[in-house]
Amino acid sequence: MIQPETATTVLAAARRGGADFAELYAERWRRKSLRTIDGRVEDATSSIQHGVGLRLFFGHDVVYAYTNDLSDGALRELTEALLRLRGAPAAAPDDAGRGGLDLRRPQSAPSDPHAPSVPFEAHPKAWRLERLRELDAGARIDPAVRQVEGRLLEWEQDVTVVNSEGAWIDDRRVRTRLVAQVIAADGRETQTGFDGPGLAMGLELFDAFPPAEVGKRAAAQALVNLRAKKAPAGTMPVVIGNAFGGVIFHEALGHLLETTSVARNASALTGKLGERVASDVVTYVDDGTIAHAWGSSRFDDEGAPTERTVLIRDGVLESYMVDRWGALKTGYRPTGSGRRQDYTYAPTSRMRNTFLEPGGTPRADLFAGIELGLYAKSMGGGTVRPGSGEYNFAVNEGYLIRNGEIAEPVRGAMLVGKGPDTLRKVEAVGDDLATAPGMCGSMSGSIPTEVGQPHVRVREIVVGGEA
Repeated sequence: MIQPETATTVLAAARRGGADFAELYAERWRRKSLRTIDGRVEDATSSIQHGVGLRLFFGHDVVYAYTNDLSDGALRELTEALLRLRGAPAAAPDDAGRGGLDLRRPQSAPSDPHAPSVPFEAHPKAWRLERLRELDAGARIDPAVRQVEGRLLEWEQDVTVVNSEGAWIDDRRVRTRLVAQVIAADGRETQTGFDGPGLAMGLELFDAFPPAEVGKRAAAQALVNLRAKKAPAGTMPVVIGNAFGGVIFHEALGHLLETTSVARNASALTGKLGERVASDVVTYVDDGTIAHAWGSSRFDDEGAPTERTVLIRDGVLESYMVDRWGALKTGYRPTGSGRRQDYTYAPTSRMRNTFLEPGGTPRADLFAGIELGLYAKSMGGGTVRPGSGEYNFAVNEGYLIRNGEIAEPVRGAMLVGKGPDTLRKVEAVGDDLATAPGMCGSMSGSIPTEVGQPHVRVREIVVGGEA
């Protein structure tokens, strides 16, 4: 995408113009989507995006610009525009081209633990349509199922990061997601169900998640909600389900641990390294290295290798998620957490695959001793105040807990609280860790992240519902 001569000329000109650090980020992204409703093709789209972004550091100040023109002239223009924006004089072109830079482009790419085993070109469009029809058929488990929507998403992204420290990183990211959304109705009520597995892999996703089972899970959730009663309101013990249940801590805790907020003193957890911030059964991890996980990659979007970062260990805050700017601003060690939606965004500190590590409590024991509580089996969306961690999240599928047993289903429940407070009230963590994919929005756009946890018992959470 970028020629070495072009990269060295641009980066050297930026340094001569006064930048302490310069970085080029180039990408080529191919996206495909196939969507069916009731087994019929509703739409099929395909798009290609390519471009490059240039980021310059002047101390702690950062300027960024981008273009979809990768020619030498366009990139030199971009460099001059950023230098003018900063008030620095435009640097004269370097006839030698290199300007003292020594770019170390790798001669051979290291093995990729996330490489697909069934690439997208292995099957034709008709094969994909048959898989979506299998999803549709799997969802038809009851006459109350009125509509089934299936969607297949395929992404291929090639990334190159080059910087003035001499780094040259190439990375390839392949992701596939299968989504089922089901509407069930009984003439009085209409309810929905959802299931949407996704991994950093190719079409082998269908082996890990058979489409008929994905459709069946979404339909089962819609049917449960159709017969559910309205949830009661009050403060009560809550058992939060595994997998996407981790979205609460992702939103209400994870964002507080990114230097995007920590470095600006906009996080309730700023300056608390080494302090107890959760109950001692909580260990919270962000790991970008897990093979084929939705948020994994070999390198982050600043060209740094990804890693496993223990954020909270046994209740004690051990690390933040740190990008290049965050490291400069705070002095903390970089953790390979710089991420962005695409070349039109500058990177910031972001989560990758963030989860609570499993504890030693069997799932069934988490319900024991609860006279009246809520089992939030499946979580939905919500809102969070990043500075304080205050949250409210919808429960997509919930049940009352009566005398230590899972009882009747309820709908309309909301969990309301503060992430740090909720962490201190975690009484027990199950042994059944599971994860689920999602898209996380923040300053650097919407990126694929994975959330997860085992079943977790919280001493009390405010439950919004119908009193």
